[in-house]
Amino acid sequence: MTPDQTPPTDATHAGMCEPCAAVQQNWRRAPGHAELVQGANRKELRGEKTVTVTRYRCDHCGTVWDYENNKANQHAGWSVVPRRA
Repeated sequence: MTPDQTPPTDATHAGMCEPCAAVQQNWRRAPGHAELVQGANRKELRGEKTVTVTRYRCDHCGTVWDYENNKANQHAGWSVVPRRA
């Protein structure tokens, strides 16, 4: 694991398959994995710029991800969508 990766925590990785747990979060242009299925995308405002956020779901473990494509923020990228209770 590089210093740029988000370290694994029980809350973040609970119920994740191994490929999902290996996805480098919060780093633009990091790859996902083969079982992530693309869903809808949306536009969000970040400061004065609009960015695209695309939702993905893992076919293997069901983890839901957002990928933020923000060229102005190197720390955008993959993030896990918290599960609802």
